[in-house]
Amino acid sequence: MANLNINIGNLQLKNPVMTASGTFGYGIEYADFIDLSRIGGIFVKGTTIHERQGNPYPRMAETPSGMLNAVGLQNKGVDYFIEHIYPAIKDIDTNIIVNVSGSTVDEYIETAEKLNSLEKIPAIELNISCPNIKEGGMAFGTSCPAAAQVVKQVRRAYKNTLIVKLSPNVTDITEIARVVENEGADAVSLINTLLAMAINAESRKPILSTITGGLSGPAVKPIALRMVWQVAHSVRIPIIGLGGIMNATDAIEFMLAGASAIQIGTANFIDPTISVKLVDGINEYLSRHGFKSVSDIVGALDIS
Repeated sequence: MANLNINIGNLQLKNPVMTASGTFGYGIEYADFIDLSRIGGIFVKGTTIHERQGNPYPRMAETPSGMLNAVGLQNKGVDYFIEHIYPAIKDIDTNIIVNVSGSTVDEYIETAEKLNSLEKIPAIELNISCPNIKEGGMAFGTSCPAAAQVVKQVRRAYKNTLIVKLSPNVTDITEIARVVENEGADAVSLINTLLAMAINAESRKPILSTITGGLSGPAVKPIALRMVWQVAHSVRIPIIGLGGIMNATDAIEFMLAGASAIQIGTANFIDPTISVKLVDGINEYLSRHGFKSVSDIVGALDIS
């Protein structure tokens, strides 16, 4: 059996398979389907400083080869997470990583500071693609100065591993990646969803209440692969790849492109056991090709 261990900064993973924020709840919802200790990590749903109700329904829609969502960061706030959810998940034998969102830099900082005190939370994922912020309505993740500001301030406030989740809704994702690396990010995760929309032709209305939403699933995979490959050639910090991963072959492609680990998102809704299937599939691939360690395939794309 190959060595599946991989490190993301100081974050030690038993294998490179993790679950994406917003697609796996807090992990315990999937405990009846899989042994949670078999995966490398769980990114819990987006957490903000205050409770958020999310967007009005309908806020999800199926599309060809994917899905749209506009949930809107519905959660009960970081204090509720610390008091009620953390005690229930802290002893799961894997890495529990909190996805942190905010509308202002101060909100990001305050949420990160509160999570510092949680011994069993070794990392946070800074979601800098939230559209509801004050800076001209622009997402932090689509502006280099804004991305630099929020990462710099959170880096000062947060002591553990800092992963920054990048938005694909930009002209050049490598510019944002280099900025967040320079401001202290330990790793980047990409891609977040692509801005998209769906229309009901009969009613002549948008399907989502918010008109536009985030596209995920197999349809975005070629774009995500391209962006991971570009970022891998632009930064020195580790990359966590996501976007349309539906099977072990997809995951391996992301690692060949330069990702040290991956996240599964939309596929969790289709097959709640998919994460452990990917662990087994990656191991089988490594054995079949004679690799002794999963780290051997990171960035191993042959472009000759």
